[in-house]
Amino acid sequence: MRVFIILLAMAFSVIARAQNSINNYKYVLVPERFDIFKNDDQYGVNTMTKYLLEGVGFKAYMTDEPLPAELANNKCGALKAELVEKKKFLATGLILVLKDCQGTVVYQSQEGKSREKEWQAAYTEALRNAFVSLNAAQYKYDSSTSIANTAAVASTSPAATTPAVVNTTAAAPVISAATPAAVSDSKDILYAQANANGYQLIDTSPKKVMTLLKTSQQDNFIADNGVDKGIVFRKNGEWYFEFYKEDKLNSVKLNIKF
Repeated sequence: MRVFIILLAMAFSVIARAQNSINNYKYVLVPERFDIFKNDDQYGVNTMTKYLLEGVGFKAYMTDEPLPAELANNKCGALKAELVEKKKFLATGLILVLKDCQGTVVYQSQEGKSREKEWQAAYTEALRNAFVSLNAAQYKYDSSTSIANTAAVASTSPAATTPAVVNTTAAAPVISAATPAAVSDSKDILYAQANANGYQLIDTSPKKVMTLLKTSQQDNFIADNGVDKGIVFRKNGEWYFEFYKEDKLNSVKLNIKF
């Protein structure tokens, strides 16, 4: 009996350690509305959060989207994304928080800040800056230590006469500071042609170079140029295409004619 209790305690210890690592989660659920806002997908922040999470490497879903069977049958296999707003004078601050199904904080980003005066531009910039620290954390899903697998092992492991030695000392994650993406400038003029779901951008050839899908917020689009997927948005009257490539945030200024 004493050996069984020791093994059970060890199993719970392993599970607790797994829950403290974002690498043990494949999925993140993004709500339709964050608590800091009054409307669904206000300023396009929810949609942008989903695609920034996918840029880091997670499989992200809005809570009203159809979920894969693996996740639908076990919601504890996903983290839940939340945003915390830091009130500041003449500035906007956002912190990304990822919680497990028990409400325990698994990850909290460094504060992303913006001094933009326009609300949409401010939230967009603050959110992108909050993701800098998550990108620096170098997330990589590890299926061998996922929450579902760890729980299954804990429930099916037979009792042993000699308890295994478990190293319960977890190294604190080191998150190095990262600088925001440098903006490159595309001189090519792109012409926007409207379609049912948004626009297609064509060059002077003419050749289609990018697809823009509408979101619930004006001037925020889901973008795909056939190689990279990201977002296109307007800031201070200029259009930008931002995407992750090899774990690096890239930002390209576009010359779009609507």
